[in-house]
Amino acid sequence: MGDLSQEFRHYHYLSGLVLSELSGVLEGKHLDHMKMKSKLREQAVEVLRDLLSAHDSDVRYSSVVARARIASIYLPLLSVVMDNFHRLYKGADGWDNLTSTFDRNTEVRRSVVIKEDGSLETEDIENQSDNMLGPASTRNLLVCFLWVLKNIEPDLLHHWWTTLSISKLNLLLNVLDLCVACFEYKGKRNLTSQVSGITAMSSKSTDVKNRLTDALVSGIGTAKERLARRRQQQILEQAGGSSSLRWEKKTYWQAAAEQSKKPKGDVEVDAQIEASLAGEASLIILDTIELLVSNVGSIENLQSVLGKGLEVLLHLMFCNQSVEVMKCIFATQRAIVHKFPELIFFEETEQCAELCARLLKHCSSSISDIRAWACASLYLLMRQNFEIGNNFARVKVQVTVALSSIVAGTASSFNEHHLRRSLKTLIEYADKDIDMQSSSFPDQVRELAINLHHILLDTVKMQSFQNDPEMLMDLMYRISKGYQNSPDLRLTWLQHMAKNHSERDHYTEAAMCLVHAAALVAEYLYMLDGSPYLPIGCVTFQNISPNMLEESAISDDVINPEEEGIATSKLFSENGLVGLLEQAAPLFRESQLYEAASEVYKLVIPIYEHRRQYHSMESIYNKLSDCFKNLSKKGDKRFLGSYFRVGFYGWMFGDLHLKEFIYKDEALMKLSEFSLKLETLYSEQLGKDKIEIIKDSNDVDQSKLSDKKAYIQVTYVDPYFEEWELKDRKTIFDKMFNIRRFSFSTPFTKGGKARGELHEQWMKKTILTTEKSFPYVKRRLEVIHTERVELTPLEVAILNMESKISDLKYVLNRVPCDTKLLQMQLQGGFATAVNQGPFAIAKCFLEDVPLAEQTHVHHKLKVCFKEFTKRCQEGLDRNEEMLGEERYDYQKELTRKFRDFQQQLQPMVTIHRKLTHGKKARERALMNISTVRQSRTSQTE
Repeated sequence: MGDLSQEFRHYHYLSGLVLSELSGVLEGKHLDHMKMKSKLREQAVEVLRDLLSAHDSDVRYSSVVARARIASIYLPLLSVVMDNFHRLYKGADGWDNLTSTFDRNTEVRRSVVIKEDGSLETEDIENQSDNMLGPASTRNLLVCFLWVLKNIEPDLLHHWWTTLSISKLNLLLNVLDLCVACFEYKGKRNLTSQVSGITAMSSKSTDVKNRLTDALVSGIGTAKERLARRRQQQILEQAGGSSSLRWEKKTYWQAAAEQSKKPKGDVEVDAQIEASLAGEASLIILDTIELLVSNVGSIENLQSVLGKGLEVLLHLMFCNQSVEVMKCIFATQRAIVHKFPELIFFEETEQCAELCARLLKHCSSSISDIRAWACASLYLLMRQNFEIGNNFARVKVQVTVALSSIVAGTASSFNEHHLRRSLKTLIEYADKDIDMQSSSFPDQVRELAINLHHILLDTVKMQSFQNDPEMLMDLMYRISKGYQNSPDLRLTWLQHMAKNHSERDHYTEAAMCLVHAAALVAEYLYMLDGSPYLPIGCVTFQNISPNMLEESAISDDVINPEEEGIATSKLFSENGLVGLLEQAAPLFRESQLYEAASEVYKLVIPIYEHRRQYHSMESIYNKLSDCFKNLSKKGDKRFLGSYFRVGFYGWMFGDLHLKEFIYKDEALMKLSEFSLKLETLYSEQLGKDKIEIIKDSNDVDQSKLSDKKAYIQVTYVDPYFEEWELKDRKTIFDKMFNIRRFSFSTPFTKGGKARGELHEQWMKKTILTTEKSFPYVKRRLEVIHTERVELTPLEVAILNMESKISDLKYVLNRVPCDTKLLQMQLQGGFATAVNQGPFAIAKCFLEDVPLAEQTHVHHKLKVCFKEFTKRCQEGLDRNEEMLGEERYDYQKELTRKFRDFQQQLQPMVTIHRKLTHGKKARERALMNISTVRQSRTSQTE
């Protein structure tokens, strides 16, 4: 059945004869000459086309039954086309340059060439292969193929399918896929441009032919005489005669030129015909797919057939379609997903990704109906995925990936506004879906839509903030966070951020980006392999930074990397992990963060040990040696950065309004210099007269700010640590790495002034906590918690004394010791005037204070003074060792002043003797009581 058997040709002689001849000509039987093959194939296809066209236009056969009967006698045509699928034209350019209005009988273009011996020869440009049909013949043959599919009885078609093998069914779907490309509507503008282009090509071809003729005429021999005579005849022909020249035969370009002379109204009609043909072809293909899917139960190897059918459907969704056709396509797609969800989510995962991409693209369509249908299809796809596993992680990942492709592309059909409206529609669908309200599905849909919305906005905003490095990095960071569950995309964005930082010489942040990327790779490698020599996911990277835990793949939305399409980058391998780590370590070394570089190298060593790559291990240990040499040489002499608190006030800042950030900048950056940099940056964005810098660190009263200006408050901050933290944070690296708490102090008095006498000088200490620890993948972090503490004048005094002690310790611990700096600290400590410096503090808060009124705070101040005098004595001894005999008088004077300072300070910092005697009396009384109790116990016994 469906074959050109002897029985079929006996009952249907005429149609059998036409189809048999067509099959023979297509296969090239008994035809050796190339031009004869091409011509006969062209004629055979045209005969079949004209024959079916006559049947279709005959009013006697207008009924459905009659057409089905006629189509049944041409059923073997389907097999003929399928068997010759490899001979059909499949070039993309052919469909773009060919329309139904052109003369398809003149598809062979010819050109004149000169052989080496000087003779002339014509050669085919378009059909150089004698086994391929041209685009016009292929198009005509596929029109006949679709006509039979449209009119044939569905039961007969189904019966024929049951006799086909899986390979034949896939071949049938391949033909349908080719039909989609062949009859895609390119638009009226494309049709007009084709006519203009081909007309220009015809003119150019005529010029080439004339130049070739001139070249030949200028030669010697009979060819010259013949061409001269023909030129003369051509001149006469232009005057009104008929031409007999071989190349004056009507060619493809001439036919195109005639078409270009058509009125504008005819072009409109041609465009409408093309649009109607494209719509009709798409609907026939869609009906065939639906019929095949509905009867797929009788077909073995279901996956292969359905997978190919879905591929054709996706091709239809990709091409330009009318609104009515798109409505039918979406309906078919929803039916297939509902009937075969496992096929989409577990077997044909690549097509699931493509389906998500197609649906999301149509969600940005400017046509409201198409947006509505696409949103409905996408929502049902997510719901179907959720009903299978109580989560739609796969669709989440694929939709996120699709959004990345759409935003990164330059598709003219992409519209940000329409896509954002579609995302809002998805949330509305989830909120109104009564059957799903008891589950977590609505919340997951809302979370996905909001995430996509942020990715979309941030990606679009990036173009506007190319000159604002911190805002640009914030946007890139948010986009990478949006791709948290799509490891390939997150890895790509982390690499982009590292590159951007490196270009700006922000080596620490670039290194952190690469380490985060390495932690992400390690997490997925551990899920795949779990080899003992590999890092145990991102947990191992905590030794570098606690921020690395954000790369952990513990969310319910994480898809196993063994699934197809997940973690496919080459970097998700051992070599990729090693490469990322070895890129990060030199950047840490460039930033003088040798401790961090050593931790990175320690992660690479086990991998090289396992591979027995001793040369690489030697190189790693040499780099480690260099790190420790630099540490022993520089130590705490390094300056690892400055930090500033920046507050934004004013609606002109948009999202930054009322937000506070901690900025990390270069070491030894001055507050004035940093403020000027910010002022210049935002003046260029908002206007020079719109920006005002708030120079104090007091609380900002917004009621006093102008709505017409934007205000920036900048304050220098220091890393803040509790006393118990300082036990482990001893070096400069410890105090500048993995920090997230900062503080600054604001002096004030109860009278309203900022400064006052010692006994009335209060201070407000502000402690800020950031969202992550510095250093991080970006150079500014938002403040998430603020704590304010008011210090009394006595506590302010203690703070000042602790600061002086810290400064002295720093100078004394330097190797070698800086003599000038040490002498400055000593002179400022005890060699000041009577009412200045530490002595003034002691006199203010410790002199004439009754013993009963002294609190633990007073005792703490006394302890500070004892520690201070101890450090001053140590400094004097060190200074005496370094000074020569010529500076003996200077040392003697310093010693005298220190003795005077001690004598004056002693009565104020020494605990009163009565307190000591009273303590001893209490101890003796307790001992007496204990003795009496023991004697009474012995007497009782």
